[in-house]
Amino acid sequence: MSQTNRSAVRTALAVSAALGVMLLAACGGHGEEKAPEKSGASRQNVTATTVAQTNLDRTVTASGTVSAWEEVPVGAETGGLVATAVYVDEGSYVRQGQPLVQMNDALLRAQLNQQQAQVQTAEANVARDDAALERAQELKERGFLSQASLDTALANQRSSQANLAAARAALSETRTRLSQATIRAPVSGLIISRSVTKGQIIAAGAELFRMVRDGRLELDAQVPETELGLVRAGQSATVTSSEAGSTTGTVRIVTPEVNAETRLGLARVALSPGSQLRPGMFARADIAVGAQPATTVPTASVLYRNNRAGVFVLNADSTVRFQPVTVLSRTDAQTAVSGVEPGVRVIVQGAGFLNDGDGVTVSQAAPARAAAQPAAPQPATK
Repeated sequence: MSQTNRSAVRTALAVSAALGVMLLAACGGHGEEKAPEKSGASRQNVTATTVAQTNLDRTVTASGTVSAWEEVPVGAETGGLVATAVYVDEGSYVRQGQPLVQMNDALLRAQLNQQQAQVQTAEANVARDDAALERAQELKERGFLSQASLDTALANQRSSQANLAAARAALSETRTRLSQATIRAPVSGLIISRSVTKGQIIAAGAELFRMVRDGRLELDAQVPETELGLVRAGQSATVTSSEAGSTTGTVRIVTPEVNAETRLGLARVALSPGSQLRPGMFARADIAVGAQPATTVPTASVLYRNNRAGVFVLNADSTVRFQPVTVLSRTDAQTAVSGVEPGVRVIVQGAGFLNDGDGVTVSQAAPARAAAQPAAPQPATK
C-alpha cells in the first residue's frame, strides 16, 4: 500500500474515534439530565402537622354480661305441706311481704286451736295454785299449817307456771309455722325464676323463686388492665345491647382484682330503671372517664393498612414511613393514639396516596380545620 493510502486510512480511523467519543459524551450527558427529573417526579405535595400532647375527653369501652344487683332466693321455712295456690309468675314485680305461695295449713290451724286450749288450761291451773299458795301462807303465819304443806303449795304453784310457759311456747311455735305456710316476698323485686307448682309437696328449705332485689340490674363490664385506673365509681356510662337498645348507667364499684389470665378488671355499672336489658344479656359500656392527657393527631392523618391503624411519619430526609398506632379514642377532629411520640411530624392531606419510603414535598403546615376532613381514599396495596 502506498504512503498516500496509509495516510487516508489513518485519517478515517481518527475521524471514527472522534465520532465515538462524541456519541458517548452525548449519551452520558443525557443520563445526568434525566436522573434528577425522575427523582423529582416521585415526590408528592402533602401537608404535615406535629403530634401534640393534649387533654381529651376519654371514653373507656368495656363489655360484659348483665346481672342482678342482688339475687335473692326465696325458699320454704316449713315443709311437708302441699302448695294450694301460687300467686305470681316469672316477670312479676312484687312488694316486700306480698304473698307468693299458699300451703295447706288445715292441720296447723287444728294444732293451733288445740294449743290455745292447753294455754287456757295452764292459765287456770296457775290461778288455782296461786290462790292455794296465798291461803297456805296465811295459815302458816297463824300457825295452822306446817312448813311442809307450805312447801308443797309453793311447788305446785311453780309447776303450774312452768306448764303455762311451755303451753305458750308451743302455741307460739304453731303460730309461726302457720304464718310460714304463706310464703311471702322477703324484699321488693322482680321474679326471674319459679320452681313451684300448685299441688306440689314443698320440702323445708327448697328454693321456690329467685328474685332481683328492687329490680336493679348492673353490667359486669370487663375493663383492660391498662385502662382500669381511669375508671372510678360515680362515672356515667352509656350501655348498649344489640337486642335491647341503649340505656344509661353509673359505675357503682370497681373491683380491686385483675384476672391473671385475661388481664381484665371488673367495673360494675348500675343500670337505670326501665331498661329493656335482662340478666344474662351481653352489652357494651362506653364509660366517660373525663379529660385525660393524650397523644393526639388529626383524625384525617390516621389510615388503615392491612387492617392496622397507623400514620405516615415525616423523616428528616423528606421521606415517609408508616408507623402503626393504637387508637384510644377519636372525634371528628382529633384522635388519641399510642405508638407515636409527641413532637414528630405526620402527614395529613395526601397521606392516603403514600407508601413507605416515598419522598414528599411539604407545602404548608396542616390548618386546624384539616383535622376534621376525612382521610384521602386509600389506593390498592402495591
